Amino acid sequence: MAKEDLIELKFRLSDGTDIGPNKYDPSTTVASLKEFILDRWPQDKEIAPKTINDVKLINAGKILENNRTIAESRVPVGELPGGVITMHVVVRPPVLDKNNVKRVPKSYLD
Repeated sequence: MAKEDLIELKFRLSDGTDIGPNKYDPSTTVASLKEFILDRWPQDKEIAPKTINDVKLINAGKILENNRTIAESRVPVGELPGGVITMHVVVRPPVLDKNNVKRVPKSYLD
C-alpha cells in the first residue's frame, strides 16, 4: 500500500486530550481502532474502558460500527488531503450492580 493511501487519525478523549495521531490502512476495522485506544488509554484517567464495547467512536456526528472499516466509515466532506482526522471517543459509564447500590440520604439532596 502506498504511503499516501494511509489515513491519519487521532482520538479525542472527553477531557480534550488526544491519543495519536497515527496512520492506518483504510481496511482497518473500527474494532481494531478501539483495541488500539484500549492499549494506549492514559493510566491517570478516572474512567477507563475495559472492553471495546465500552468505547464509542464518533466521526462527523456518526457512531462508528465495530465491523466496518475506516474506508467504509469515513465522511469525506471537509477533509483535507494529508490532514489528520479527529475521532471523538466516548466511554460507556460503568454499570452499577443493582443489588449493591448505595442510597444517598435524603438530607444530602436538600
